[in-house]
Amino acid sequence: MELEQIWDVFLEELNKHDIVICCFRKHVAGIPFLYVEVDPEHISGWEEKGRSFIGVCSKIAMHKKKVTVETHFVRRDKGLFVYRHRFYVPQEKMFCCGNLCDDCIRLRVK
Repeated sequence: MELEQIWDVFLEELNKHDIVICCFRKHVAGIPFLYVEVDPEHISGWEEKGRSFIGVCSKIAMHKKKVTVETHFVRRDKGLFVYRHRFYVPQEKMFCCGNLCDDCIRLRVK
């Protein structure tokens, strides 16, 4: 599955930062959560720039793929930050329904 490869690349890129001690993904009730453990000396830096680090690593993982990302901060416990982080394929019409919709697949420029 391509999303698994995207997750693998994303976690590898995120682990490359010296601020991050470790990071992993955990599914709870079918929802993917991202756990990031941050070096105690750099917690204030992560609070300010953590979302941008996650965004940059997500862009690297999604390069040249039709995937989008959604990240929401959930909670923090000392040096452990938890985000609801999801890669997903956007929904697109795959066939013409005959109703002359504005986003009809027949009107798409190739």
